[in-house]
Amino acid sequence: MSPAAGRASAAWFERAVRIALEGLADAVVFAPLNKQAMIRAGYPISDEYDLCATLSGAEDHDEMNVIPHPAGGRARGDLLWVARATSHASLREVPALLTTERVLRTIRLAHRVATSAGGTSPRIGVAALNPHAGEGGLMGNEETAVIAPAIDAARREGIDASGPYPSDHIFRRARDGALEVVVAMYHDQAQIATKLLGFEQGVSVGVGYPFVLVTPSHGTAFDIAGRGIADARPMRQAIAQRLANRSPKP
Repeated sequence: MSPAAGRASAAWFERAVRIALEGLADAVVFAPLNKQAMIRAGYPISDEYDLCATLSGAEDHDEMNVIPHPAGGRARGDLLWVARATSHASLREVPALLTTERVLRTIRLAHRVATSAGGTSPRIGVAALNPHAGEGGLMGNEETAVIAPAIDAARREGIDASGPYPSDHIFRRARDGALEVVVAMYHDQAQIATKLLGFEQGVSVGVGYPFVLVTPSHGTAFDIAGRGIADARPMRQAIAQRLANRSPKP
């Protein structure tokens, strides 16, 4: 991790984005990038998706993860999509960031992306924020004050959303084939379970850009760089990811 490496990786990433913006490619697939290296190189960004938005002019953008559905034929589709209401924020900031509109936006986004990738009426499960889904307000009221109203609003729009489910249970429902999409409230609530269920084929999808943007879900893994032992399956899955020709809008 160094400013020089950050400048190099950002330059290559920018070139790929420019090729797509020029209409010479329908998609950009990139290997994991180190955010800290790019920031140290002088890029005023939070992550690579922010950099892509700056380059492409995307005003409203986001990220989703997708893995082969662990339920196989018991699910309605062959993919499990995971969206996050908040992403690269500290845990202490999450409750203040959560609003009904933000959760509803994430549900809409998840529905749109899963549908564009070939899903038919995807069933969306929405995770709670607090243990035991707040247990009737005993452990927090975000479930009743913020999350449940967003689910109700989504259902009125015809979206098959349900919850909020306790976060220690929602991925079990997905694994058993009851859900095609999970909406999590924060980063690790989504990522821990997703990587346990399908790390070897996990893909992150950028949403809201004028082209398809995909990358493996894992990090840069500097500890094994140059040793010839990295698993290429996530990169192959990213290259082969089936998506619409244009990235769905949030």
